[in-house]
Amino acid sequence: MYLGLDLGTSGVKAMLMDGDQHIIGSASGALTVSRPHHGWSEQNPADWITATEEAIAGLKAAHPKELAAVRGIGLSGQMHGATLIGDDDAVLRPCMLWNDTRAYEQAAALDADPQFRSVTGNIVFPGFTAPKVAWVADNEPDVFQKIRTVLLPKDYLRLWLTGERLSDMSDSAGTAWLDTANRRWSQALLDATGLTQDQMPGLVEGTEKAGTLRTELATKWGLGTGVVVAGGAGDNAASAIGMGTVHAGSAFVSLGTSGVLFAANDSYLPNPESAVHAFCHALPDTWHQMGVILSASDALNWHAGVTGKSAADLTAELGNTLKAPTGVVFLPYLSGERTPHNDATIRGVFAGLGHESDRAALTQAVLEGVSFAIRDNLEALKAAGTTVSRVTAIGGGSRSHYWLQAIATALDIDVDVPADGDFGAAFGAARLGLIAATGADPKAVCTAPATAETISPDASQRGIYEETYQRYRRLYPAIRAAF
Repeated sequence: MYLGLDLGTSGVKAMLMDGDQHIIGSASGALTVSRPHHGWSEQNPADWITATEEAIAGLKAAHPKELAAVRGIGLSGQMHGATLIGDDDAVLRPCMLWNDTRAYEQAAALDADPQFRSVTGNIVFPGFTAPKVAWVADNEPDVFQKIRTVLLPKDYLRLWLTGERLSDMSDSAGTAWLDTANRRWSQALLDATGLTQDQMPGLVEGTEKAGTLRTELATKWGLGTGVVVAGGAGDNAASAIGMGTVHAGSAFVSLGTSGVLFAANDSYLPNPESAVHAFCHALPDTWHQMGVILSASDALNWHAGVTGKSAADLTAELGNTLKAPTGVVFLPYLSGERTPHNDATIRGVFAGLGHESDRAALTQAVLEGVSFAIRDNLEALKAAGTTVSRVTAIGGGSRSHYWLQAIATALDIDVDVPADGDFGAAFGAARLGLIAATGADPKAVCTAPATAETISPDASQRGIYEETYQRYRRLYPAIRAAF
């Protein structure tokens, strides 16, 4: 048996998988986000441990014999978080999360140094780890002086699980300290933020052994000795492992809290000017590109909170047939935006509202706005040299058939819906656990799921969708001065 642990923004998911990659069961523990100030987003790392314990307890209650047979554990986690560790592994402050944008001034300063884009292949976005640590140096110097190790969220779980300070290439590529082409820390970039290699975790590939489960935890959970913990992956790379998106030309669109258009590459293809991320993949000698929007299903959930209706009820109200845009346009920049604008201070907008703009019209605009934001990502990937001819849909938002129709039509490409099953980050993490524990061929393990349905662009709506997308594109520069 193999265990995947996925540390997300809203919870920790634990998935149990057998050697034939059949899912035995899963359980989760909930998390909340603290937003003490505008643009801030934090979590207490101790809560990650509590949520993981809760998820494991759920698996143990439902599948004790299968859990006892676990031989490998893989880790997946939300990227970019700055988890600052001092002496005796003490957490020095709450972790600043991926969608925390307070460090936009530090990010701009680092990005103005040409070596960052040259070495990492990426813009220094405010959500990345390096500018957050620079913010701590500027605003909490007493904390900065105590930093012994900077860990990413899932790697803090690894420290608790194994006692090891290690990270994988895919997650580390999102720090703005990694030499992405050569898959190693850059001392020059660390120097620019006042850090040393000694304050960084050791680096491994996602498929490699990166520690052994501590005896205390193995005994508590009813596991044997010698359980291998894999290097693991950042959540998007882990999702790609789960989806089998490991060959050049394969791609997926993820409608989670954030939105991602992810394409695998068999070579390193940086183009930071397009605001596309060029990161290491979780497999050796493999890279990927992705465009990222900060509010995907999060935008729909915000709308649900405002209207007092569930997200499912809101999308059901639209029916099953794709409708022409109503004239209301939504920019989903509730937390700023990453690709293609790299703008931490911009905020969301409804435009074109009229007396006739009812709740359904606003819901439709939210779904279309996120779809057009993903279209922006597609255009950015094209500018970075990657052709995406079709995508597979994953994430909670992909349960809306209407939304997938909107995405297919906005992108003008086919969207594949995988057969029933959970092929996300926790499943990808379990696959990495299997590979690390057994030495199996990664490409043989990381196969794609069967396709249950293909959703093609709606030809009858293609023209008006394109026209509305162009209106969407004109809105950002029109409102930028207001923020």
